[in-house]
Amino acid sequence: MSTKSVITKAEKAKSASYELGITSTAKKNKALKLLADNLKKYSADIINENKKDLSISKNLGDAFLDRLELNNKRIEDLINQINKIVKLPDPIGEIIDKNIRSDGLKISRVKVALGVIGVIYESRPNVTIDIASLCLKTGNSVILRGGKESFHTNLFLSKLIRSSLSSVGINKESVQFIENTERSTINDLLKMDKHIDLMIPRGGEQLINLVSKESTMPSIVGGIGVTHLYIDKSADLKQSIEIAINSKTQRPSVCNALDTILVHKKIAPEFTPSIISALNTKNVEIKCDPSTFSLIDKNFKDNMNINEATENDWGTEFLSLKISIKTVESLQEAIEHIKKYGSGHTEAITAKDEVARNIFLKEIDASAVMSNASTRFNDGGEFGLGAEIAISTNKFHARGPMGLDSLTSYKWIVEGSGHIRE
Repeated sequence: MSTKSVITKAEKAKSASYELGITSTAKKNKALKLLADNLKKYSADIINENKKDLSISKNLGDAFLDRLELNNKRIEDLINQINKIVKLPDPIGEIIDKNIRSDGLKISRVKVALGVIGVIYESRPNVTIDIASLCLKTGNSVILRGGKESFHTNLFLSKLIRSSLSSVGINKESVQFIENTERSTINDLLKMDKHIDLMIPRGGEQLINLVSKESTMPSIVGGIGVTHLYIDKSADLKQSIEIAINSKTQRPSVCNALDTILVHKKIAPEFTPSIISALNTKNVEIKCDPSTFSLIDKNFKDNMNINEATENDWGTEFLSLKISIKTVESLQEAIEHIKKYGSGHTEAITAKDEVARNIFLKEIDASAVMSNASTRFNDGGEFGLGAEIAISTNKFHARGPMGLDSLTSYKWIVEGSGHIRE
């Protein structure tokens, strides 16, 4: 696919966005319901296409294959997410605020679609459905550029989306799929600010940094989740172990999975051996600072999965069954460690002490800060957004899981009756 072909797709998306931006809620919901039905109807075909991608990528490791796989359960989850989006209020046309001046001039702000959303993503084909569904509900055209590893799945899903749109009378050109997986297409898309209003990268640090540096349109920074859990001296230790295990192992290949546990020294002698044992049972590779390592039961010290940490083990997003553990002197040391090594994505504390919790929640700067809860809750679906187009660590426009509202802007509506300015 040449640069000219990519431009043509972008032009079609832009043209279709004007029509989609004023499409009725009922019609958009009808398309979403049909898409959900089609996912169920063609689930076997989707899985067959996904198996092609899994076969091609079989040597890329378990974590990568986990992100790539679509099975019946995950397709059912996608269907449920679409149905949740259907039930959510349509933000387009919502009046944010309204003011009538003393001279009778009416001024209001109304939510509108952004226009065209470009999304560059890597190995997770479920992103294709999540993004297209959210963009459709908010009246935004979308240009999808997935990774080569998920090409067959993404191609089939994009055709299913476009077919669902056409069947209810919505212009299928509002969803564009870039079939060329060459790196050059990314470079082309990043320069198309004339046609694309917002660019969202979904992938690793290299991709996110490239988009942040090279895009000529506004872009979202996020997805890199160096996630910490601080165990305070007041913590319920049994509860803390359950939260840590869930945060790390429920789905270790995603951005809100736990990377580092920080343990207050006062409870470390009791807590550390227990969490090491629990993590070891789950086959988690553990990297420890010297203080933590000294507390490990001698039966575990010969375990090949438990080693002393290096500097590189702090501030690393593992995306696998690997974790680092550090003993800290105080709550403040934990906060300083997170300030130094965190990515602003998801951070958590377990504590009974309300003062400690409040200090942590106030001082930690991240898109989501958890208290006595798993880091895995930083997710659009869990936050009631239906799904998410990304988790943003930006502080401008959108932060945290990006749902429907994050895909809107607003315009000022001014209504007069012959008003002129003196």
